[in-house]
Amino acid sequence: MDQNRLYYQYPYVKRFMCTVTDCRESKKGTWLVRLDQTAFYPEGGGQPSDRGTLGEASVLSVHEKNGAIDHEVDRPLAPGTMTEGIVDWQYRLDNMQQHTGEHILSGLIHSRFGYDNVGFHMGAEEVTVDFNGLLTKEDLVSLEDAANALIYENVGIRVFYPSEEERKSLDYRSKKELTGQVRIVEIPGGDICACCGTHVERTGEVGIIKIRGMIHYKGGVRISMLCGRRAVEDYRMRLDDMTELSVLLSAKLGWVPEAVKKLVEEKQNQEMRIGVLYRQLFALKAENYPESEKPLAVFEEGLSPAQLRQLATMLYEKEKGAVVGVFSPDGNGGFQYALGSSRFDMRSLSRAMNQKLNGRGGGSALMAQGTFRAEKTEIEAVFAGEACSYPNK
Repeated sequence: MDQNRLYYQYPYVKRFMCTVTDCRESKKGTWLVRLDQTAFYPEGGGQPSDRGTLGEASVLSVHEKNGAIDHEVDRPLAPGTMTEGIVDWQYRLDNMQQHTGEHILSGLIHSRFGYDNVGFHMGAEEVTVDFNGLLTKEDLVSLEDAANALIYENVGIRVFYPSEEERKSLDYRSKKELTGQVRIVEIPGGDICACCGTHVERTGEVGIIKIRGMIHYKGGVRISMLCGRRAVEDYRMRLDDMTELSVLLSAKLGWVPEAVKKLVEEKQNQEMRIGVLYRQLFALKAENYPESEKPLAVFEEGLSPAQLRQLATMLYEKEKGAVVGVFSPDGNGGFQYALGSSRFDMRSLSRAMNQKLNGRGGGSALMAQGTFRAEKTEIEAVFAGEACSYPNK
């Protein structure tokens, strides 16, 4: 083990003294500093790097390159000077909780189902872990219970460097074949895995493991989870959201899902009824237009794209125009449009009008839709001029 990597020797060190051995400007305008020893963990193995300060400089990120550790800072530090490093401890502890919690869950899944952890990422919003096998919702509940039971036992976590002979006799998880000195993290009853990350000393420090969701991914599953303080913050936020919904729906917390389901059903029924009324309205409007071989432009307020199509289709099917254009303000200074005809190719008309009216959209020979960034008078003039200058279907 490298004696200069304090995050391995003493993972709970929050402050340390060090000497700057090198400082060079990066391509980003920041500086890359190397030290004679460091407690800042460099990004790796799915775990983000530490952050904090080196003297007056902010540590933005930490990376390992060719066996050396670069600390990206926001100002230069003179080589040869001694400085104090301070690790952002809350951030580090959060990462240690997430990483140890992931080990517990991955170890349990491996021992119960034989699946491998094939992907791990500690993001700003959640931790995701990928497994090469399928799990059910019931499996997740059982695994979550077992993982938290191991936390309640508060077992000690062992980190060690076995000899090559010792390692051959160990049944440990690893994503790849390893040679040389290997760092093993063992959680009795939970996991034994080759790992370069930082971890808490006892499982009780993880606090809680909460599985947030699961999706099918590349033939297996991707599980999202949170641990410790971040899990508590997530629960607090979700409870606040549920409480707000409870007040808005005038329903007790436990009845919020049923109240939402009822609201969705009511909305669907209303939309069906509104659809029927619009069809009746469009039929009445269509009767006001005489049958004609000329192009017909109709402007209506407040129509959705589906309603634009519906009215345009009704008008050209009732032969109110050889070509029908229905236009509705989009609320942003432009117009949504639907162009329809049973005789002529609407793709050609749409392209021509888009070019002249700063428009976007397209469709089929029967119907084209999109938006124009133009005034009503411009649309009327272009439609009248273009409506008969495109090919038949």
